[in-house]
Amino acid sequence: MPRGKVKPYPVVSFEDALVIGRTIQKIGAGEKVRRLTLFDHLGKSPDSGPSRKMITASSKYKITSGGYQAEFLELSEKGNIATSEEVSERDKISAQIDLAVTGIHPFNFLYEKYKGNRLPTKQVLIDSLKEAEMGDHEVAEECADLFIVNINYLKLLKVVSGSERVITIEHRLEETDSDENGKIDVELDEDNKGSLIPATIGKNFENACFYITPIGEKNSDQRKHSDLFFGSIVEPVVEKFNLQLVRADKISKPGLINTQIIEYLLKSKLVIADLSYHNPNVFYELAIRHMCRKPIVQIKRSIDRIPFDIQQVRTISIDTTDIYTLVPKLETYKSEISNQIRSALDNPEIVDNPLTQHKTLLASLLKN
Repeated sequence: MPRGKVKPYPVVSFEDALVIGRTIQKIGAGEKVRRLTLFDHLGKSPDSGPSRKMITASSKYKITSGGYQAEFLELSEKGNIATSEEVSERDKISAQIDLAVTGIHPFNFLYEKYKGNRLPTKQVLIDSLKEAEMGDHEVAEECADLFIVNINYLKLLKVVSGSERVITIEHRLEETDSDENGKIDVELDEDNKGSLIPATIGKNFENACFYITPIGEKNSDQRKHSDLFFGSIVEPVVEKFNLQLVRADKISKPGLINTQIIEYLLKSKLVIADLSYHNPNVFYELAIRHMCRKPIVQIKRSIDRIPFDIQQVRTISIDTTDIYTLVPKLETYKSEISNQIRSALDNPEIVDNPLTQHKTLLASLLKN
């Protein structure tokens, strides 16, 4: 896109542009306001570069009408709703989402493409925009940044199981209703209703990667650990192999080994086992997978020692001492897991575990 050409999106975040609308609402009670009066109230020069950008962005978001040379600035109908204190919070948030996301073509394109899923890396967003011919790299990068900032401001990003996910507008408005009614924040994965993380994938176990992990109770250290590893380390890697990650708490209550879980352990294309915390359920489930002699990838916190029985099986250690040791090596850990998955899937008949190392004994036991 040549320099100077009008971009298909506002070049200021929605939050910054909304200042214009809120100020008109405040000093003009929603009626049109003289541009000079508005900026005098804001303590800014009406003819400065940043002020002109704010007015242009406010107009592009359709919060207001009137350009940076207009004598008066006026709220649009939806801009009035988005800044009013006399409408319900639901209506206000709905109007803001319409103005900031769904009403801006490239932002709406990204939202529709990724809603209900984990927020991809910025580079993936950039590539999506470029493939859709929505600008060169520089334009696509700016657009991706603004998209992320806007959906974060509007709380369309929510951390679920350790990673940021783009939630649906319906979920966001449900949360608004809950807040207004004094209820607890909507749990997206409660009882698997409205979950952004699939509970099951039917009977297509060829696309399943079952995740054995110490789940723990809600808000416990083990649950936070499991969510972090699930969303920030394991899931991004598994997705590259076109597998869907399934965790036991999306199937049954923590601590309950039911038929479905056993079926996933026996039939899933791959199992990833997190041996952190020496959780007994994890080792029980791991033993079941060992018996069927199918591919497994093992990970753990570096602080945890591997029991003697499975010391010979390669296990990826992840240093979770603090964020200063974990964050710089996230990509390394993901690469190590990816390498192990590739090896396991390329040679599914070659499985290394304590039982496969004693084939004669195992064959005898299974025969009897």
